[in-house]
Amino acid sequence: MGNKPASALQSGFIVTPNATANDTRRFGVFEVDLRAGELRRQGTKIKLQEQPFQILAHLLERPGEIVTREELRQRLWPSDTFVDFDHSLNAAVRRLRDALDDSAENPRFVETVARRGYRFLAPVTVGMNGSGLHEVPASIVALSTPRRQYRWWIAAALSAIVLTVAGLVAGITLTWHATRPLRVTQVTANPLDDPVRAAAISPDGRYLAFADDYGLYLRQIDTGETHPVSLPDGLWTDSISWFSDSSHMVVRLSGLNQSAGIWELSTMGGNARKLVDDGRNPAVSPDGKLIAFIAGDWAHQKVILVGRNGEQPRDVAGGGGDLIGDLTWSPDGQRIAYTAAKATYGYGAQGSIAVVDVNGSDSNRKSSAPHLLLTQAGLEAPVTWAHDGRIIFALEEPRPRQIDSNLWAIHTDGRKQLGPQLRLSNDSGSVHSLAASADGKRIVYVKRVPEPDVYVANVNPSGTISEPERLTLDDHQDLPYDWTPDNKQVIFMSDRTGTFDIYKQGFGQIVPDLLVSGMQESVIARLSPDGSQILYAVYPSEGDPNYKVPLMRVPLSGGPPKEVVREDWISNHQCARSPATLCIYSVATNTNLTFFTFDLVQGTKAKVLQIKDDLPALYNWSLSPDGTTLAIAKGKWGGELPRIHLVSLVGAPDRWLSIDGWPGIRSIDWAADSKGIWASTTGDKENTLLHVDLRGTARAVWTPKNRHVEWAIPSRDGKHLALHVHSVSANAWLLEKP
Repeated sequence: MGNKPASALQSGFIVTPNATANDTRRFGVFEVDLRAGELRRQGTKIKLQEQPFQILAHLLERPGEIVTREELRQRLWPSDTFVDFDHSLNAAVRRLRDALDDSAENPRFVETVARRGYRFLAPVTVGMNGSGLHEVPASIVALSTPRRQYRWWIAAALSAIVLTVAGLVAGITLTWHATRPLRVTQVTANPLDDPVRAAAISPDGRYLAFADDYGLYLRQIDTGETHPVSLPDGLWTDSISWFSDSSHMVVRLSGLNQSAGIWELSTMGGNARKLVDDGRNPAVSPDGKLIAFIAGDWAHQKVILVGRNGEQPRDVAGGGGDLIGDLTWSPDGQRIAYTAAKATYGYGAQGSIAVVDVNGSDSNRKSSAPHLLLTQAGLEAPVTWAHDGRIIFALEEPRPRQIDSNLWAIHTDGRKQLGPQLRLSNDSGSVHSLAASADGKRIVYVKRVPEPDVYVANVNPSGTISEPERLTLDDHQDLPYDWTPDNKQVIFMSDRTGTFDIYKQGFGQIVPDLLVSGMQESVIARLSPDGSQILYAVYPSEGDPNYKVPLMRVPLSGGPPKEVVREDWISNHQCARSPATLCIYSVATNTNLTFFTFDLVQGTKAKVLQIKDDLPALYNWSLSPDGTTLAIAKGKWGGELPRIHLVSLVGAPDRWLSIDGWPGIRSIDWAADSKGIWASTTGDKENTLLHVDLRGTARAVWTPKNRHVEWAIPSRDGKHLALHVHSVSANAWLLEKP
């Protein structure tokens, strides 16, 4: 296990406004020397330019207060200085956040206060002359976050593939009385490159078990004392459940080239003990005699029940195309509630909470058939059953906050809902996991914020690439799909206005140019063969089962858009490059993936290929620039070997490329010369960008650290790559009665 990065509790205090402070400020793992103009992290100096440092210094003068943009302008740019102030300030704040491993979506330090300015959120300590530290409690402020396009039901199941346009402060009332607020505390402070993977509170409410990329940790909540929990070498944790004695837990452990299993751990030390070979989201019954968990391939998942030592497994729910998200025991141990959905395309997918009676604690007894307790659009995975009979769950927010989800609750007797739903939170980020103490007075949950960005790299004559550099400097979701014909600007989609629109941006350009906008989502922007037209799909912004997806075209130089074709659901489209003229789109359903050629002016179409599969969502494809070959890859799931199917469109035999030595293929895009393929691999913590030639030889060209490269789009001359690079920030929060 490597050295643990900053994830300890922050001090929880700030200096009083009337304190006489020296020149040192401390917050989290950072220290600022105002006299020397230096920022240090755990003693190591962090490079920070003058303007970002001055912004930080000004914010530290008034922690917890709003510092207006006008105040910053007066401090950084005198009245006789002529600059594009808005752009310059935004860029300086971005550089400051990069230095602090902070983000606008999930700020631990610098919060954006819309249309006003910025506020420093974190607790700060200031050395006092001759009197040590003077401290008062810090305040916490909520923040808005960009939106998400698809449900967790697809995104979570496809962690090995890119299909979605993708995947924190809580003001929550958990006293079970809606008008009385709870105290909310951030209990981890992990940076962007080390998100919290899972967290669970012990039944006695004293301890937090949480896992990140570096290991599993046990924290005494009231004191902050933290210790690592020993794990088998090469394994990491992504789900946790406690036994009732608050000294043992079961966790899911997985590792590179190893199947995920359910293990028992003791907080007192000793060796981990494997209970089940495969499974996820374990949940221990209140009496500690049974363990429930989720098992099975995507769209064929079940809830399994085993004894205390992993013996006598039996199915209790699921199957039949179910995607199962999470599960929880009733307080009396007689029932299991779980979240589920069906694999569907389009908007308006319904999630549900189902309850199954397991008839006590005897694993030999037969369970009853599950019954639906709640069905609702936007229902997400996390769920817990509180001591007072309330089931707490997560719901996606409506437009324009689809990236967020928040906590809701219903009363139940285990068979039906009693009374209306009650909102418990209304804040930023997506709820990732949820757990409560036995008495229900403390609840811990993890909130995650995805941060996809566009990076650019040069392709060297040798086939290697330069170190990619970030192109989009904002804190929104940015996804690349093409380049302008002159190879100087990347065409991408972004939700920076709350709805996905289409932009272009070049090297050294701070703010992108808007190309296409509208009230609904404008996505998957690619150019026509001659580069004169932008082709894009329009997805619905709200759930609408009757919505048909149009494929539109609009001149790159500007003009009114025109509809080309309309289908139930267009999952992807792409054109060859001049002198070739071929264009193809795919239509995905729950049972097949169908490919059509189309005329971008007349709108006529012809079916060229259909793949029948109950997992069509796992396929990724790309059309060669010369228009002769369709490359298709199915993401790894259930042990399938990584390979690429080359389908000839000119009558040549089909071929298969086996990608040996890699765990799976995440996405594929043809190289500009049609002689190779850029492919990203699957991976839990990190993955690799490959160049695959037409003999199947794969060469690694880039492995980003603590991030994922999702796909690579070559410029038309083949000299540059636009990369979709994805990272996630996540931390755990505690809710308790004051």
